[in-house]
Amino acid sequence: MTFMMGKYAAILPGELRYARNHMWCQTHEGHWRFGFTSYAVRLMKDVYFLDWIVDAGAALTLKQHIGHIETSKAQSELFAPLAGTLVRFNQEVLKDPSAINTDNHGQGWLFDLDGDASGTMTVSEYYNFLDAGWETTQRILKGHTGDDEA
Repeated sequence: MTFMMGKYAAILPGELRYARNHMWCQTHEGHWRFGFTSYAVRLMKDVYFLDWIVDAGAALTLKQHIGHIETSKAQSELFAPLAGTLVRFNQEVLKDPSAINTDNHGQGWLFDLDGDASGTMTVSEYYNFLDAGWETTQRILKGHTGDDEA
């Protein structure tokens, strides 16, 4: 499925699940593997720094502050997409986060987590979630950039 962000396409693979904080997840080696959606990557532009404030093995609560990200657009905090136990981080992305920009559904994955992902969305539900908030997102982006057009 593809969500159009103005003239830009955000590819939403149908086999993935989606969290409200714009992360995708899928089962991988008995855990849930998470990464940023194409929508998130497009909004962030270039990711150049990623830092985690929790360690592997930590028990996380939903929306717990887990790290920071710096992009060409902003510095932001990162939050747990679901409650569970953090299994591991993608060490390669910590060394060089450029894979988030170029291969967010592959080598740009972020972390593995054990938990209940029943609160995540299907691709159709995520598409509708994006669609419902797109007008507000455009207004916010215009406010940050000073542009009058999307």
